[in-house]
Amino acid sequence: MYPTDLWTLDQWLAWQGTLTPNRMEFGLTRVREVWSRLGPARLECPVITVGGTNGKGSCVAFLEAMAQAAGYSTGCYSSPHLLRYNERVRIAGAEVSDALLCAAFARVDQARGAVPLTYFEFGTLAALDLFVRAAPDLVVLEVGLGGRLDAVNLIDADCSVVTSIGHDHTAWLGETLDLIAGEKAGIFRAGRPAVIGQPNAPAALRAAALALGARVLQVGAELGCAAAPEGGGWVWSGPDGERLSLPAPAMRGTFQHHNAAAAIAALRGLRARLPVPVSAIRAGLGRARLAGRFQVFPGEVTWVLDVAHNHEAALALAENLRAFKCPGKVRAVFGVLADKAPEAVAGPLCPLVDAWYLTASADARAMSAALLAQRLQGVLPDAGTTVLPTVEEALAAALAASVAGDAVLVFGSFTTVGEALRVRGG
Repeated sequence: MYPTDLWTLDQWLAWQGTLTPNRMEFGLTRVREVWSRLGPARLECPVITVGGTNGKGSCVAFLEAMAQAAGYSTGCYSSPHLLRYNERVRIAGAEVSDALLCAAFARVDQARGAVPLTYFEFGTLAALDLFVRAAPDLVVLEVGLGGRLDAVNLIDADCSVVTSIGHDHTAWLGETLDLIAGEKAGIFRAGRPAVIGQPNAPAALRAAALALGARVLQVGAELGCAAAPEGGGWVWSGPDGERLSLPAPAMRGTFQHHNAAAAIAALRGLRARLPVPVSAIRAGLGRARLAGRFQVFPGEVTWVLDVAHNHEAALALAENLRAFKCPGKVRAVFGVLADKAPEAVAGPLCPLVDAWYLTASADARAMSAALLAQRLQGVLPDAGTTVLPTVEEALAAALAASVAGDAVLVFGSFTTVGEALRVRGG
């Protein structure tokens, strides 16, 4: 089977998954070679690359919203998606069409020749090709996994952001936070802003940036992020003494202030080429939204969707859930991918959840509901725990057991939340 001009986006994506024996093959040699063949045109606008364990997508959303509020056109590449692959590539705030994606895939395939590319590498090159053609004012690239060897790192970003460091993907990035930090720091560049959005990030991250000769800007050090004295907002401060009084971000959680602070620092670092007024920063804080990040659907029974899939993200979810103060009971629909530690993800939510519905998404990488239940024996109470094979069945059972004032929480993976969104109708 080989691509034709008549292939649909789904056919292209299915075919890309067959090109390499392993889903993940890290390294920049392949993408650099194909990128060099795609043509002489390159990105002329500033580029911000965003990495980190948690908070990458939120930081990208803040950057996109603030830049657009300032009147700039943007090209944004993020992953994974929840409902449609098109979510990964946005130009001027809109998802790229199937037709444009298919055309970009065809150009990448023609350029690659016999070079094997992974699914993610194929998508990254296609996104970059589309951004070159669209010529936006700003391109924002989200790292897929790690940083140093991730496909987006073939671009020398004008500013790089690492939002946070936590335990995730340890089989590829290392078991310790210092090792993970070393991989994430690979997106930093000498002489350019290196923004760290986590006040208590492992010291190895800052040390790596300084050793490289990057201009380090870290929340809690060079960057201030504090509640406003008068209440109701917060104050961002920069290394040059600049102070901005700002409204709270529309996205919930203390950690979102850190993501927003990092985004502001990144834009301030590029102000010579891309000046963003304070009014646009304020507007962007209110406009930035991201599906699946403590996404609340109010109703007689409230839905809460969150893609938290590691321990640190689960701690943040628990903090948000405490502040949410559901008047009734909370029922959790929980499913994870097979490479995750479900005990570490479910643990922080145990004191806040009244009943558990363990399940598995349709993703081939998902941990089965039966294995998930086995892994969580002794972590969750036997009473009040139900095991169901599909997200749709688990969600239906949780909703059927709920009454007015209750909440159904869906979390554990992007694919679990994505299936819940489909049930709800997107």
